[in-house]
Amino acid sequence: QVQLVESGGGLVQPGGSLRLSCAASGSIFGINAMGWYRQAPGKQRELVATIISGGITNYGDSVKGRFTISRDNAKNTVYLQMNSLIPEDTAVYYCRLVHGGGVFDSWGQGTQVTVSS
Repeated sequence: QVQLVESGGGLVQPGGSLRLSCAASGSIFGINAMGWYRQAPGKQRELVATIISGGITNYGDSVKGRFTISRDNAKNTVYLQMNSLIPEDTAVYYCRLVHGGGVFDSWGQGTQVTVSS
């Protein structure tokens, strides 16, 4: 059983910043990738950012240059620094962990991010 605990969401004004955290615990068999996805009302879940073993990162086009993903391997924690937030970033943000050679795929409960004045 794997637990993913997300934190850091909330309400922020346009142009502001937030930092999301996701701590993984439990039966983890070699992390292959951790990442963030988001889902806005009425829309499909989309990629925000991922980081794989070796530190290689990948970003969705809409967040490139504004968001930064990082990982603390010792803590099995992934972070998402979100800057220059815009209303279109409003969504529930989900943490994802892929481990065990890609066999295991776990998702967090989600944290709400709302960008509004």
